[in-house]
Amino acid sequence: MLRRLVALASAALVVSTVAGCGNTDSWVDSTAAPGWAAQYGDAANSSYTATGGAAALSLQWSRSVKGELGAGAALASGSSYLAVNGQTAGGCSLMVWEVDNDGRQRWCTRMVLGGGFTSPLFDQFDNLYIGQPGLMLSYPPTQWVRWRQNVIGMPTTARFLGGGQLLVVTHLGQVLVFDSHRGVVTGTPLDLVEGLDPTDSTRGLTDCAQAQPQCPVSAPPAFAAATGMIVVSLWQPGAAAATLVGLQYHPGQTPLLTREWTSAAIPAGVLGAPVFSADGKTVYVNGRDRRLWALDAADGKAKWSAPLDFQAQTPPSVAPGGVIIAGGGPGAHLVAFTDAGDHPQPVWRRDDVTPLTSSSQAGADVAYTVIGSDPAGLSLLVFHPGDGRTLNSYPLPQADGFPVGVSVGRDRRVVVATSAGQVYSFDPK
Repeated sequence: MLRRLVALASAALVVSTVAGCGNTDSWVDSTAAPGWAAQYGDAANSSYTATGGAAALSLQWSRSVKGELGAGAALASGSSYLAVNGQTAGGCSLMVWEVDNDGRQRWCTRMVLGGGFTSPLFDQFDNLYIGQPGLMLSYPPTQWVRWRQNVIGMPTTARFLGGGQLLVVTHLGQVLVFDSHRGVVTGTPLDLVEGLDPTDSTRGLTDCAQAQPQCPVSAPPAFAAATGMIVVSLWQPGAAAATLVGLQYHPGQTPLLTREWTSAAIPAGVLGAPVFSADGKTVYVNGRDRRLWALDAADGKAKWSAPLDFQAQTPPSVAPGGVIIAGGGPGAHLVAFTDAGDHPQPVWRRDDVTPLTSSSQAGADVAYTVIGSDPAGLSLLVFHPGDGRTLNSYPLPQADGFPVGVSVGRDRRVVVATSAGQVYSFDPK
């Protein structure tokens, strides 16, 4: 009897051990670096991080890429590294700097120019993902290429879909999903624009920075992890205005991507990247009619629009708590709403400052934007997203051009970049 009990117990132990040894490879799946992995922060383009921002800052260092920048800085997992996509006359263009070492250059390499409106993307292992006309590439923490693959067009800022899958949408409307480790295409690419010449990856590229008609996709796509929806702004050749296209991602299935809807709900067209709500059910986007629009992510139908009285040129910022801060640009004002379902609810408005970038929200109590300041300078404005009141303001010494983004690291560091290639790094006090 005793032998039988011991045998049963041993068998149970073996079964339990085998059952507990599932596949644990998921920890190596690449995901976006926590913090500010790329332009607009996350795959939803929310310009939001859960890291509680610092209201008091001090400027630690500033330096130049010796060229131009068209997108904000990407910050690695621990904010120890910073990557920028410079457009330089000679020498390096893609640069990785040590943020906590006065911006010392870690490595750099020369890319084919023309895609300055896109930013690099960091994963949690500090690998980089970035494109150049006709090519998508990944770099390890050193400058040697991990993988490269041909694409049609210039890849916009890439986004992670989960499970180590990387979403790439080119400026010519080719949509691809890559295995981020091996660099191979998963499933079949989807073409949003018909009749593409696969040998001409620079067609219309000069229109992208200003979101003009010859550039079909001039902004990064938005992805909602909660629903698997992807939304892309698309200006079809010959069309009167840019529209939005909704794609459904079906992981592990065939087809991997399906086109669900095309929305012409905004007659004047859209401007800038779309932004998802935290639950993935609503898409927010600027209209070229000086209004902020909310669309149903399931079918692309308009839910509401709010007059801004200015043309927002950068995407809105959307926090999980519901605060929506309109985008920035010349003549813009700081304006905040919440979504009441079938209408916008104004929360506050400030006409005394001109935000020139999307507001970067860091937790519930701090947000950042760059404003024009007298005399003819730029300043980093720290404000409360709940009521808009100023918490602090810091001039950007000898700033030139216009600001292209405010990035917030996990260590609460704040990095500002300008179109003239200047980068400013602030530490929390």
